[in-house]
Amino acid sequence: IALIRNAVEHFLYSNTANLPGQVIVNVGQIDRQLVLPQCSNLETFIPAGSRLWGKTSIGVRCDNQPESWTIYVQAEVSVMTEVLHIARPVSSGQTLSFEDVALQTVNLVQMPEGIVTDTAQVIGKVATSNLSAGQPIRPQMLRAPYVILRGQTVNLVVQGRGFSIRSEGQALTDATEGQVVQVRNKSG
Repeated sequence: IALIRNAVEHFLYSNTANLPGQVIVNVGQIDRQLVLPQCSNLETFIPAGSRLWGKTSIGVRCDNQPESWTIYVQAEVSVMTEVLHIARPVSSGQTLSFEDVALQTVNLVQMPEGIVTDTAQVIGKVATSNLSAGQPIRPQMLRAPYVILRGQTVNLVVQGRGFSIRSEGQALTDATEGQVVQVRNKSG
């Protein structure tokens, strides 16, 4: 039983080493009444449909001939890491600054996917809706700031082989860096 428990724990820690933060593994109880033939080479594996975090099941098998066996051991894997949260209420359209965000240590397993952990990904971004204090930050809550505003005069430059044409126009929509923006020039 102790060897099986150690094999499961080792398997989980070695396969979750690349996760951010501190990984905590809690292997469930193995029935002490269980009697299995001695095994010199335990093989651990992830059963189909299982994953390596949260509540999970890990398979352990022994291929000793003629007495092969397989059992499944319950385990729970927690990943404690710092995640960005909103520090104070933020209004829609407000640009986030360092004072608007705070790091909190949470179990990543219990958070929705896509939670932001890097301050550089949010500072200078604009809230797409009202955000309340304590809310974990997800990328879809933010957008890049507009660099072109609707109605703004913009310079149009068309370049080709051996020629360059410049003109002015008016932006028909707001746009962030890298976005395509429609522009109406003097000829329409």
